[in-house]
Amino acid sequence: MGGAVSAGEDNDELIDNLKEAQYIRTELVEQAFRAIDRADYYLEEFKDNAYKDLAWKHGNIHLSAPCIYSEVMEALDLQPGLSFLNLGSGTGYLSSMVGLILGPFGVNHGVELHSDVIEYAKQKLDFFIKTSDSFDKFEFCEPSFVTGNCLEISPDCTQYDRVYCGAGVQKEHEDYMKNLLKVGGILVMPLEEKLTKITRTGPSAWETKKILAVSFAPLIQPNHADSGKSRLVHLPPVAVRSLQDLARIAIRGTIKKIIHQETMSKNGNGLKNPPRFKRRRVRRRRMETIVFLDKEVFASRISNPSDDNNNSEDIEDEAREEEETKPSELKPDPPVNFLREKVLSLPLPDPLKYYLLYYREK
Repeated sequence: MGGAVSAGEDNDELIDNLKEAQYIRTELVEQAFRAIDRADYYLEEFKDNAYKDLAWKHGNIHLSAPCIYSEVMEALDLQPGLSFLNLGSGTGYLSSMVGLILGPFGVNHGVELHSDVIEYAKQKLDFFIKTSDSFDKFEFCEPSFVTGNCLEISPDCTQYDRVYCGAGVQKEHEDYMKNLLKVGGILVMPLEEKLTKITRTGPSAWETKKILAVSFAPLIQPNHADSGKSRLVHLPPVAVRSLQDLARIAIRGTIKKIIHQETMSKNGNGLKNPPRFKRRRVRRRRMETIVFLDKEVFASRISNPSDDNNNSEDIEDEAREEEETKPSELKPDPPVNFLREKVLSLPLPDPLKYYLLYYREK
């Protein structure tokens, strides 16, 4: 019993393994996963497990396994400018990755049942914005979280282009979930022990695709014992960007284009730099099921008949590869935040520079 892919030593190696196993298949999803370190969403004492392909739960705080998030991100088919609703938004890890793809003109909302988890998510979001150099590589659609039961969303709420539910949906709530979608929208949710992708092709037309066998803890039903009344969840209003904010987005975009042009000129043909590391090869295994038990993930594998025969050969190959790459595996230089350097070099008043950097001066 274990994860669907091998454990990584860091976030990049975890993503390499997810790509090798074909859970991450598109460049946009890969960029989002690499930009946000999964360990940043763990409590300090549990970070040693951050790069394992397993779920993590501590009290009300919960993270699904990386292979689950990969399948969800790929199934959502995210594009810049779309609106997204995360039901059971938890730590905000998924919402933040989605926000990197949606860009400044998207909508990114989350509903979470537990108020302590909302506070945790806000702390992690603030940490990412203030400390991560990855933030400057994107124009971010910042998530907004509200507390409440996602089965009590106000009926007058707007519909969304993309919806994800992170808990098992009972069959009687399927239509409720579908009605949260715009025509052309995509809903991803666990339904009847299958991670399911539903596309709304018309006002009353749907296409359904089963992605993966799973077993999630079910949605918590509303409890009206205290008052006998429903506590409607009102989602955040869709805010209009201020002219000042639009100017910041435009200026940062222009600076990024200049940096890209300068980089292309220096590199000549514009070929990508070779990878910093030659990573250890991961043998792919076919997975039968992923099972959540009290929101913990386990995966059972079906081994290929040839696995046992090739095992010793694979070990020898891996040992040979490691021996060959030892001299070149040097510790890489820390990444340079070119946008930050360019902004700080501009002949502008310091307050304007800091505004362009979202007041992230270190």
